Amino acid sequence: MSRLEHDRYCDEIAHQVRQLRAVVTSGADLSGTVPTCPDWTLEELVRHTGGALRWVELLVRTRAETEIEPSRVPGGAGPEAVGDPAALDAWLAQSGEAVVAALREAGPDAKVWAWSGINDAGFWARRMTHEVTVHRADATLAAGLPYDVAPEVAADAVDEWLEIVQFVQRALPDDPAGELRGTGRTLHLHATDADPELAAEWLIELAEDGVVWRRGHEKADVALRGPLTSLLLAFYRRLPLDSADLEVLGERELLEFWLERATFG
Repeated sequence: MSRLEHDRYCDEIAHQVRQLRAVVTSGADLSGTVPTCPDWTLEELVRHTGGALRWVELLVRTRAETEIEPSRVPGGAGPEAVGDPAALDAWLAQSGEAVVAALREAGPDAKVWAWSGINDAGFWARRMTHEVTVHRADATLAAGLPYDVAPEVAADAVDEWLEIVQFVQRALPDDPAGELRGTGRTLHLHATDADPELAAEWLIELAEDGVVWRRGHEKADVALRGPLTSLLLAFYRRLPLDSADLEVLGERELLEFWLERATFG
């Protein structure tokens, strides 16, 4: 499956930031712990997300050839006032507008440093789409609010996650993801509510040289079935496997083995 268009990623970043801002201004307790990121409060999660947006904006706008330390990003830490939803909302809005403008101006092929080795603005448009999409889930779940994602965005997020696993296996051999190898054990992800044209099913193989995957409906040693949004959140370890709308068929231990080792991000 091909990636989304660059403008679609830019549109989605803007949309996800608006949705995250709605959580900030919903009356949710900014000092409360985020269950899916227990080292952070809700405010810390939002500051992390906005800071990442500003970091990428600076990388893209300056066409950075090397990494920029996050501490050098103007305004990257967020507003001085703590516990002020209005100030946090305004800062987050500005962060989102700035990165979207920089990405649109650059276009997908502009050369920009990236940790992945895919050194273009297109990589960052896709990465920040899913960074904000998943951290909005963290914030929304913490606030007890409903959460959904456009199907094509959710499916692309699963694709990207699998590509990151492959990258980590190549670049960081000592990472726990390096253990996701074997003699061909397989996992199947099956979105039960997606349009057939989206082909929201994945076959993942733990091959000897590393993870390989493809879209499609195939039998596997373990299958995870459920609505696409729930499938995405479970795959990112944001939703327990025992959730009511998820079903695990086959060797649950293999799925848990995967989830315990694909823990970056």
